[in-house]
Amino acid sequence: MQIKNEKWTNEKFHKIRNEVLESWPTGKDVDLNESADYLKSLPLNKYFSHLLDIALQKNSILLQPRGGVATIDGQIKLLNAFSDAGAELMPVTIDSYTRQNKYINSERGLSESLTKKSSVLNGFPAVNHGVSGCRELNSCTSKPLQARHGSPDGRLLAEIIFASGWTSNEGGAISYNIPYSKNVSLEKSIVDWQYCDKLVGIYEEMGISLNREPFGPLTGTLVPPSVSNAVAIIEGLLAAEQGVKNISLGYGSVGHIVQDIAAMESLRDVATQMFNEYRYDVKLSTVFHQWMGNFPRDEASAYSVINLGSITAVMAKATKMIIKTPHEAEGIPTIEANVAGIKSTGHMSKMIKSQVSSINIDVTQELMIITQETKSIINKVFEIGKGDLAQGVIAAFKEGILDIPFSPSIYNKGEVLPIRDSSGAVRLLEFGNLPIDHDIKEYHKEKVAERTHIEKRKANYQMVLDDIYSISNGAFFKENF
Repeated sequence: MQIKNEKWTNEKFHKIRNEVLESWPTGKDVDLNESADYLKSLPLNKYFSHLLDIALQKNSILLQPRGGVATIDGQIKLLNAFSDAGAELMPVTIDSYTRQNKYINSERGLSESLTKKSSVLNGFPAVNHGVSGCRELNSCTSKPLQARHGSPDGRLLAEIIFASGWTSNEGGAISYNIPYSKNVSLEKSIVDWQYCDKLVGIYEEMGISLNREPFGPLTGTLVPPSVSNAVAIIEGLLAAEQGVKNISLGYGSVGHIVQDIAAMESLRDVATQMFNEYRYDVKLSTVFHQWMGNFPRDEASAYSVINLGSITAVMAKATKMIIKTPHEAEGIPTIEANVAGIKSTGHMSKMIKSQVSSINIDVTQELMIITQETKSIINKVFEIGKGDLAQGVIAAFKEGILDIPFSPSIYNKGEVLPIRDSSGAVRLLEFGNLPIDHDIKEYHKEKVAERTHIEKRKANYQMVLDDIYSISNGAFFKENF
């Protein structure tokens, strides 16, 4: 059967739904009508969509950390600490076994965690806890919950979290497949995420506004803004087709203030144009991820990276900011490190907000380049799919029209190689088959050439490797490392 970007019928959805709910015992506890009643009983402050709408109206930025542990008690402790530190939106990071549908492994990890009274999983196994456990978690905080995971197939997870009153789900067919998985086809991940989005669409028809958020940073490693923006917008369009009406499009910082601000502005502009062009009634918000790449081991240096992201996010007028911690380089951060990241971000955000109107940064050139590249990519995806976005995505990855740097997926060409220019902005050293106009390619080449002249060395893989570590080293030039 050919995959198409068309709204599923309820009959098609429910036929597949029975299989999804029967794939693990906790699925039997999900009842759509009862879940809708439960969601409707929640106060507005438990809804991601409501808080995002208020933030958009007030032009304010919401803070959300990341974090998840195996047990309910442990996760409650974590969420309470986040809330006390000033975070407005609550994350529940899901464990890696659940992300790969290995629920037996998650069950073993949960059992061991309960015995040891310490998490041996790197996240919260929501499917194993089921509706009762996830509702218990939901009832212990006044803030709205979002599942953050990395699942190419998160159908059962979506059923359980929404039935439990969690009002946002992160991910998408591209962003939770190509950067995370090696062997999962786009045909499968597109269908599986169409299911997740159709589920949200059904809740929308029942008067319940749930938020969906594609994962913007992708591999988080020197991803060109136009590539990440194109993927985010495509996933937003795929979700809107299934009836999703509250969408947050994300972007991962590259650590360059001008380019990051321009990328966020371009993301808003192009997404709004595309939603309007295809007549989707969508409430759009944006998400800024603080630097997702290699972090300094030195704690003081790590705070510099966090604060750079805080300043940029506010200046870029993001609706929400995903916060990092000063212990990112050490593995899974402690509660204390998370709290420190939230407080540092909150303090810096408040200080910079009143100054934004008096700070003039010219992003015209970067905005033009990112917007032109993004539109060229998306238009080519539609063209190669003969007007069908789902078919276009599949074909585009086969031909390298969509190509995510440093992806492990066998369905990704891997022919695009990013590099920084002399100012630290991300350019392209190797273009692969990205549909970028000749004049913009020449601009990339000129900017890279400027750097090679200044540094008196060749632009090669060693330079790219240096760039991957540039933020953690605190310099964009090798002689300053």
